Amino acid sequence: MSIQPPAILSYGFRPFFLLGAVQSALAILIWLPMFFGDLRIPTAFSPVDWHAHEMLYGYLPAIVAGFLLTAIPNWTGRPPLQGRPLAVLVAVWLAGRLAVLLSEPIGAVLAACVDGLFLVLLAAAAARDVIASRNWKNLPPIGLLSMFVIGNVIFHVEAYRTGSADIGRRIGIATAVMLVTLIGGRVIPGFTRNWLVRENPGRLPAAFGRFDAVALGLAVLALGIWIVAPDWPATILLLLFAGGAHAIRLSRWAGHRTTGSPLVFILHIAYGFIPAGFILLAAASLFPDAIPFSAGIHAWTAGGLGVMTLAMMTRVSLGHTGRPLSADGMTCAIYACVIAAGLLRVWAAFEPARMVTLLLLAGAAWVIAFVLFAIGYGPRLIRRRIGTG
Repeated sequence: MSIQPPAILSYGFRPFFLLGAVQSALAILIWLPMFFGDLRIPTAFSPVDWHAHEMLYGYLPAIVAGFLLTAIPNWTGRPPLQGRPLAVLVAVWLAGRLAVLLSEPIGAVLAACVDGLFLVLLAAAAARDVIASRNWKNLPPIGLLSMFVIGNVIFHVEAYRTGSADIGRRIGIATAVMLVTLIGGRVIPGFTRNWLVRENPGRLPAAFGRFDAVALGLAVLALGIWIVAPDWPATILLLLFAGGAHAIRLSRWAGHRTTGSPLVFILHIAYGFIPAGFILLAAASLFPDAIPFSAGIHAWTAGGLGVMTLAMMTRVSLGHTGRPLSADGMTCAIYACVIAAGLLRVWAAFEPARMVTLLLLAGAAWVIAFVLFAIGYGPRLIRRRIGTG
């Protein structure tokens, strides 16, 4: 009889969602006093680079790991990564967070090696199962993981050599946005269709078709050029086209008919930040005196990534711990706080005179959302699935 691993190590979503939520809240609690000049930590990164890195290459990969290590067994039919191998992967992620935090005393090169190992191991583990099962349609997420690996390396090299990881930041942001458009385009229409068929018969989401392929192609092209030449006229035009295409794509999913299900409706809200980011970035280049560049960046990150990750974290956690797929009061409070954080962070970019207040409010809303997740979902993540021994 095989020995079962502890519940927290039985599936990837359990440790990575819980630790990712805690890390995300702590990172913002550290970042705000750093931004205002009231705190210094022993990192070799500049304050802006540390903040960007720990969100893009720290928090986000943890949530991606939790999602993929849970979804890939369903996609491939292979057993999940669990027990000691999962514990090693978690330990490597934690070591990376500590190494980046202490990169000044331990040295930037050692910190980069420790930090970069997690994404390499995650990509290798995911690719192994997809390739072994010959499930080729699920290779695109593995390709995006490889982009995170490359972006993280470039981020460390840039920060070490020039003191500012501009290209590394853009690679991380662009890869994250593509991940949302790819995975979101797969799960949002599916979850929406399932709920509508059961609860609200009528118009259903459009099936994936040529328009979706064009929208994804425009996003890949726009983001790829934006990474290397964010101010080119062609980049601006492509950003506008991509934003418009993804706004139309979202409208084809019948999201307005899902307001009766917060677990479904929140996914549509999260995706709405993606076309907004494309359009705001293009507008910032066209009207630099009126539209700040950071508005588009934070529409994508604080808005799209923040809301989408918590939307998926709550849904996956409920479904895979045997709970009903329904949002209780705490879950709705989590959603309200993270939406507020995204909107306030974008608003802060437009209000220099009130930026301090708006940043503090956005940061507080973000921290509350992730603390509520840790408090409300943590006990479910560390206990066995309902109905099992």
